[in-house]
Amino acid sequence: MTSLIISADDYAQSAAIDRGIRSLVEKSRISAFSCLVLSPRWPEAARNVTADIRGKADIGLHLDFTQYPQVTRTRLPLLILKSLVRGLPRRAIRASIITQLNHFEDALGTAPDYIDGHQHVHQLPQIRDELVDVMLQRYPHRMPWLRIANPPVSEGFKGLIIGALGSSALARSARRHGIRHTRYLLGVYGFDGNASAYGERLAGWLSKSHTLTSQGSAPSCALMCHPAVEYEPSTDQLLDPIHAARLNEYRILSNEALPGLMAKYQVQLARGNALKP
Repeated sequence: MTSLIISADDYAQSAAIDRGIRSLVEKSRISAFSCLVLSPRWPEAARNVTADIRGKADIGLHLDFTQYPQVTRTRLPLLILKSLVRGLPRRAIRASIITQLNHFEDALGTAPDYIDGHQHVHQLPQIRDELVDVMLQRYPHRMPWLRIANPPVSEGFKGLIIGALGSSALARSARRHGIRHTRYLLGVYGFDGNASAYGERLAGWLSKSHTLTSQGSAPSCALMCHPAVEYEPSTDQLLDPIHAARLNEYRILSNEALPGLMAKYQVQLARGNALKP
């Protein structure tokens, strides 16, 4: 068997997303989820993270510079451009990272098990440097692991763009400082198609994870997902452009056929404590 971290993004964005993620943790279908701690929902969402959920999954910070109001909030294309020309305000970046870590720790009483980024912003120039520096100062004895957004070449053009925006540089920095991290990211797609199409994609990712990870070794891949249960009628649904895709993902990940599919490809769920620097 090979090991795979399946991590869900966007916890605290909406009640439907939160319920979907908690349900999948309880069913042992995912092994990690990351939190948008600047969301107005965060205090309530954090209260619903029970001891049982903590025992079954890694809980991470979904570092955010594009979704919720803050000093450095900006649209993703402009954020990317400013970071590439080193035009982001360094002090504001650092302050936001520290604020988000404080929100996480104040609500859950512990450091995050791992850190990734909303829209993969954690590996952009400037942001990745400040993030690693804050981690080294803040967690000298128990370092969170990093989810590196480095999709394999087979993941297509979108995957290439995601990886090109800083995955190699962040991985080098993590290795230099002895920070545990994943090597590859699976789960990249255009949020199109129906549930059946997502099921086919998932089978392909499971197969790829088996070829990318040596049998019996520590996990090297994370498979990201964005599940949610049905929304109650509200603006949450209207404001979520990938609402339909979230429902498709939840249907497949919660399906009773998933354990058999993972067994077919000789893949088992893993958590980040098995990662190596």
